[in-house]
Amino acid sequence: MTMSDSDDSVTLAQLAERETLRRIFPRLPESSVTLIGPGDDAAVLAAPDGRYVVTTDMMIHGPDFRWAWSQPRDLGWKAAVTNLADVAAMGARPTALVVAIAAPKATPVAHLESFADGMRDACHELAPGCGVVGGDLSVSDTFTIAVTAFGDLEGRPAVLRSGARPGDVVAVSGPLGAAAAGLRMLFEQAVDASGEPDAHLAASIRSAHPAVVEAQLRPRPPLADGIAAAIAGATAMLDLSDGLALDARRVAEASGVAIDLEASALGDDRVLALGGGEDHSLFATFPAGTALPAGFRRIGRVVEGVGLLVDGEPYTAESGWDPYRGWDGHVG
Repeated sequence: MTMSDSDDSVTLAQLAERETLRRIFPRLPESSVTLIGPGDDAAVLAAPDGRYVVTTDMMIHGPDFRWAWSQPRDLGWKAAVTNLADVAAMGARPTALVVAIAAPKATPVAHLESFADGMRDACHELAPGCGVVGGDLSVSDTFTIAVTAFGDLEGRPAVLRSGARPGDVVAVSGPLGAAAAGLRMLFEQAVDASGEPDAHLAASIRSAHPAVVEAQLRPRPPLADGIAAAIAGATAMLDLSDGLALDARRVAEASGVAIDLEASALGDDRVLALGGGEDHSLFATFPAGTALPAGFRRIGRVVEGVGLLVDGEPYTAESGWDPYRGWDGHVG
């Protein structure tokens, strides 16, 4: 049987790993710090700063994405972005990604090609110079994606979660609750009578409300603002992946302070702003009097105490994403 590069029906089982990789590698973005790229047992990367940051994240069909709602190119984009945002939140410049995928044998190779295109699109648009330098393919009944990302601190100290101090300004760059609004729309309007995700309904909803749905499926966080925040003297920073309330508490706990958010700065839907996740916006604290970098807006302040406050009152609602509990908010 002859299988051309243009045949979208060819599966992983038919093509096998070596030929699949031959098709995927040319589609992936190249890293500007690659000395030795894919092809050997490991890549060799330049690290001019002498230090680098590294992070990893997984996406699994079911808890993290649904094929009925996401296209392969969406998944490639989001798999890159979720890791790039963590690098940016340390004040580092994203430089390289390593990608491992375990997929059912019947998966069309075209899905992985489109996935690679999505990763390339995300890197080119949001993190120029960052590329894929290696990875692995395996087989599984459940489609699973694991990405490891690397970043260059470029001589700056890393911005940690533990540096917030009383008197600091709390600021955010990027949306609050936008991805959760998209997820809620999918759960409410893109499921069949039995509650199962429906591809046709999802396509219709996405066509009618592209900005809302794509905030969930293809988030566009302001990654470059992470470096700007570090240069401006951010005392603490993180990527808002699990919800503002949950992530703000993480900074408060790590820093031994309280975070007091201003309700008026959280938008029209405070519940989604506090409880929704996956915006991958950047949450940061800055010393009082600091001119906030372009893109950041004030949403509160750091005060003495512990935990999370909203307008000076303790905020005790359990909200946000936990992989072992799901959404403890009002998303779906």
